Amino acid sequence: MRREFWINTVLIGGLLGVVVLAWLLDEPFIITLSTKVVIFALAGVGLNLALGHGGLVSFGHAAFFGLGGYAMGILASHAQSFEPLQLGPLVIEGSKSMPVIWLAALAVSALAALLIGSLSLRTSGVYFIMITLAFAQMIYYFAISWPAYGGEDGLLIYVRNGFPGLNTLDPIQFFLLCAAVLGVCLFLVDRLVKSRFGMALEAARQNPQRVTSLGIDPYKVRLVAFVLSAAITGLAGAIYADLNRFVSPAMLSWQVSGEIMVFVILGGVARFAGPLAGAALFIVLEHFLGGLTDFWQFWLGLLLLLVILFARGGIIGFLAGERRHG
Repeated sequence: MRREFWINTVLIGGLLGVVVLAWLLDEPFIITLSTKVVIFALAGVGLNLALGHGGLVSFGHAAFFGLGGYAMGILASHAQSFEPLQLGPLVIEGSKSMPVIWLAALAVSALAALLIGSLSLRTSGVYFIMITLAFAQMIYYFAISWPAYGGEDGLLIYVRNGFPGLNTLDPIQFFLLCAAVLGVCLFLVDRLVKSRFGMALEAARQNPQRVTSLGIDPYKVRLVAFVLSAAITGLAGAIYADLNRFVSPAMLSWQVSGEIMVFVILGGVARFAGPLAGAALFIVLEHFLGGLTDFWQFWLGLLLLLVILFARGGIIGFLAGERRHG
């Protein structure tokens, strides 16, 4: 555990060091690429809660990622128009709307997860996987056929949303904001999995019958974890859409669900900084190998296969000295 702590520290420090160096050398592209790593890692943190600690192999987390993006896009499109959007007592204006939009993205993703989870968690195994995938595809095709907000062409946001006290158009300030959000979510998830709820979730993953005999409903525990997981992934979707100033049905596609799962598996399932390590490696491979060949996914797939076969605990576990036996 101590070795893993230092690996996590080096990983986080290395990412910050790259960003500082890029800032000193005036390389905004590297900062933006690092921001993308942080956002994808945040999405992975959400899935890691359900997959790593709850044993819930969700292949529909792109639904929450995309819903968070559309929550941002729809609210921002109104807030940045001449008429501010009014939600009850709240009036959203384009200048400082980011915190309110984040809350909306959290709420929309959590509500969708509550509805999807209440049905899908009554099953298990491949049935759970297929039901979550089916719901994600339903939302994907609904977004394609929704012409009011771009339909298949997506929705363009002309100006990045603002955050009080920051200039979000400055790459380094936007990166630090995203990094702060990731840090808070990592801390909260770590506290959660080490709490009594986390122990109940782990027990429900290992032996639901024994948990039931103790008077704890494993269905409710898993549902809460699923909703929290979706909310974090939805927040990542909202920030990602703000980064690109664009949201489209592509954010809801099953490929995105697969990519988020790849982040978690590569970095290490149930590892504190596993999603960050996996997202960083994915972006590095995409950027450097993608410039050399259109088939860079082949090398990613080969690496993923090697991790599954020989590296228990993903990259973090491998560096920590763990090996798969048998």
